Amino acid sequence: MNKEHTLDSVYSNVQLQKKFFHSGQTKSIEFRVKMLENLADLIRSNEEQICEALKLDLNKSKTEAYVTEIGFLLEEIRFTLKNINKWMKPEKVKTAKTHIGSKGYKIAEPYGVTLIIAPWNYPFQLQLAPLIGAIAAGNTAILKPSELTPHTSSLLARVIKEVFDPSFITVMEGGVETTSHLLEQPFDFIFFTGSVPVGKIVMQAAAKRLIPVTLELGGKSPCIVDETADIGLAAKRIAFGKWTNSGQTCIAPDYLYVHKDIRNKFIEELKIVAVDFYRQNPIENEDYPKIVNDRHFNRVRGYLNDGEILFGGQISDEKHKIGPTLLKPRDMSVSVMTDEIFGPILPIIEYEHIQEVIDFVTSRPKPLALYIFTTNEEIERAVTDSISFGGGCVNDTLMHIATPYLPFGGVGESGMGSYHGESSFVAFSHYKSVLKQTNRFDLGIRYPNAKNSLKIIKRFMK
Repeated sequence: MNKEHTLDSVYSNVQLQKKFFHSGQTKSIEFRVKMLENLADLIRSNEEQICEALKLDLNKSKTEAYVTEIGFLLEEIRFTLKNINKWMKPEKVKTAKTHIGSKGYKIAEPYGVTLIIAPWNYPFQLQLAPLIGAIAAGNTAILKPSELTPHTSSLLARVIKEVFDPSFITVMEGGVETTSHLLEQPFDFIFFTGSVPVGKIVMQAAAKRLIPVTLELGGKSPCIVDETADIGLAAKRIAFGKWTNSGQTCIAPDYLYVHKDIRNKFIEELKIVAVDFYRQNPIENEDYPKIVNDRHFNRVRGYLNDGEILFGGQISDEKHKIGPTLLKPRDMSVSVMTDEIFGPILPIIEYEHIQEVIDFVTSRPKPLALYIFTTNEEIERAVTDSISFGGGCVNDTLMHIATPYLPFGGVGESGMGSYHGESSFVAFSHYKSVLKQTNRFDLGIRYPNAKNSLKIIKRFMK
């Protein structure tokens, strides 16, 4: 168990960073580039230790750890270093007719001292991905890793301390008490990834000090397979999206709508893929991830009682593992259809008309992700135009998060704000507007003593 930080300790760390930020060192492009390069070196030089920590905390395989956490971050840093010079340059804007002779600019400036709170499901990647944006934008950062993944949390604290001055970046381990102390501080920006209930607490605390926030939350992300879909390919991509990290992914398909004409065929294909990916007995597969702790294991296991198990359902109390499971829910009001599952159980619902699906999804809170498998462009448009969601894919799952060219974020209960690529730089920046007025002449019509000013002004402003 991580030792909690006292209120005085938290306050001292925040004040240390405020002093460093006000020294102006983070403002130069040279400093930002060097710190991003240091972060990339930190990740590369600790690859084995990162994989080991993720294995101990979540039983992730080296391949999964590299693809979803290590490689993801290295690609994000590479993209940021390639583009940071362009992002930092003041952006000239057009001049309005009423402002003849002037020039307008938007200047990206850092917020200042930031707090980045990470969850446990991708504890390395989701702690450092926002940090890339914070560094690029010229901020300092206090990192709060999840206490539910103690090996990764401890590793983060050690390697960050070895590479970065704590007045610039520091890790504060601990649980609820430490987080509560952090939320009492006068941060300039807060970036939170986690559950909806905790997100509301973070936003409430930030509101008391009018601190801007980005909230990356979750929700029940629907997946739709219509009768025109490529069944074999859809089964593979849905299995990948659902059972990566044993379903402990905020954008995993949470429930599956399948057209009645292909339902049985699709389920059989999904069974074949599950065995192919994770073997006949996934509980004994050394590379199959576990559920993070007792509380979440028991919570997810409880969902198995919410309907008929069509496939899977294997359980190991000792290993905290639940096999890939397909479930026909008893009805739409059971817990597995109202809670975010965050586990390897996939409820399957049959539908006949796409409007049934649209009506159901739009009657619930807006999801973080949505996936539609179809070759019918009319169906594709009907779904993407009618349903509000954070982001998603047509004929794939998860992959929209892996490109720095697309912003990633939620809407409504699934979050606010976005990041990745340039969106990370934007998230951690305030865009200051500056108008530079000419001294060569002066339009006197704006002054109260000007003659016929109203008539002239109306010609410009109409």
